[in-house]
Amino acid sequence: MSAELVEKKSRFIATMRPVGSEEEALAFVAEMKKKYWDARHNCSAYLVLDGQEKITEKCNDDGEPSRTAGSPMLEVLKGAGLANVAVVVTRYFGGILLGTGGLVRAYSGAVSEAIEAADIVTMKLMNRVIVATDYNGYGRLQYFASNDGFKITDTDFSDTVRAIVLCDDIQLGSLTKKMTDATAGKCSIEIQGKDFCEI
Repeated sequence: MSAELVEKKSRFIATMRPVGSEEEALAFVAEMKKKYWDARHNCSAYLVLDGQEKITEKCNDDGEPSRTAGSPMLEVLKGAGLANVAVVVTRYFGGILLGTGGLVRAYSGAVSEAIEAADIVTMKLMNRVIVATDYNGYGRLQYFASNDGFKITDTDFSDTVRAIVLCDDIQLGSLTKKMTDATAGKCSIEIQGKDFCEI
């Protein structure tokens, strides 16, 4: 998603992208610097929330005066309640100095415009669970998924069925009880970690 702002003849192009890791964020920043190689500045900010609920946040002024670009951009992302997103604001200098206040307003304004133009997706941290059962048990699992709202994301069929399920803590308790009852204890449920899931 991108948006553009013009301030005293300087063009500010904000490009925003969802990212799943700090590596993806850095690759996106490098991609934008390559795309806009002829620009005076390519300032960046990103927020990445990993499966352990740890936030990595970084910003870069890319030659603009300290704390006039990257930091205000990061604050706009945080203020909007966003995570797992990176933004690069490219500046083509128009010949008129904006001053520190003008730069802060222009960079943060460009990010705000990009957020307004974006389709924001709400994500929730869910348990990633492997359920192993027989084919009858898998039919019950599908039934519980449709009624209880958890998601089956992948399934491996062999002599038994192994399904990857994403569910919150409440759904996990219900899933464990229902599957144990429905299969007379002939299933295994193993928590593998946590993943983000669109809600």
